[in-house]
Amino acid sequence: MKAIAPQASGARNFDSSGRPFDKSHRRSRCIAAATLGLISSTFSTVVSQLFAARIGRDAAVDWMTVAAIPARDWALSSEPSWSAILTGIAFHQWADFSWALVFFGVLGRWTADLRPLTILSFALPWAVFSSATEWFVLVPLFPFWQPLFTLQQPYWIGPLVHGSSAIIYPLFARLRWKWGHAPARDVRFTSAWVMGAITAIAVLGIFALFGAHGYELPWIGRDKDEDQAYIRHMSAHHAQGIDLARIAAERAQDPHLRKLAMLMVASQAGENRIFETWWLSWFDTEMPDCSAEERAAMPGFLTMAEMRQIKAAPVDHFDSAFVELMSKHHRGR
Repeated sequence: MKAIAPQASGARNFDSSGRPFDKSHRRSRCIAAATLGLISSTFSTVVSQLFAARIGRDAAVDWMTVAAIPARDWALSSEPSWSAILTGIAFHQWADFSWALVFFGVLGRWTADLRPLTILSFALPWAVFSSATEWFVLVPLFPFWQPLFTLQQPYWIGPLVHGSSAIIYPLFARLRWKWGHAPARDVRFTSAWVMGAITAIAVLGIFALFGAHGYELPWIGRDKDEDQAYIRHMSAHHAQGIDLARIAAERAQDPHLRKLAMLMVASQAGENRIFETWWLSWFDTEMPDCSAEERAAMPGFLTMAEMRQIKAAPVDHFDSAFVELMSKHHRGR
């Protein structure tokens, strides 16, 4: 019995090839953290791209807005450019990559040896903390100071995006070992985790493919008339906002105001495209236009006279007139 006990105990310390493992078989903590950061940030990017339209977001506009953090006004245009989109994706991935380095590198003394499920239990609160730090501290204050991001992106999107990155963190339990030396129990767990992540991307990809061809998830509302009225009214309201913002994108004297107007055009045009896709998918018909009476009753909907007024505004008074009318339009009164 004495000879059997050490063998049974030592069996728990064998790698996936059946060899006893020790700490000499481990990778550098920073290399493992960097590898995990590349994987988790890429997963987050793909999920964000495929899932955006399902929650009413235009992914291209969101990436452009992210690009405005480091690139400022250069990134903003009425139609998101590929350069702005790729800059936004790269900046997003850099941020997620950096948070992974902090979690497993800087804080590795406490995190680098955790089991996969324990890593996940800490990673999800970490996603909330890191997104809050970006949204409330880093972006508004240092080093980029770009208020457009926090105006355009609601905070709840941050935890979703960071959460999709953090959910990959349990893979660190395998990445911290050199190839073939990870404990068998961690190999089994992380293999299943990878398959789950691939399956999730495949499912989101199928939804995105069908959505791009006008087949969104089924309508699940309670009052069809109310939902149809909301979509029609909001689409008409956005259309006027787009018209007003296009005028400012051409005529505004302040360069920042011109760029803000371009962002308004891109954002509301993107939302209108989503409304149109949802309408065609859910109700299988063309969206009826709003009547003159409906438009007149909409809060903040500008009159024909007010639209003519802004088009004819003198150059030196245009900016203030635009701010006044656009503020009225958005406030709804």
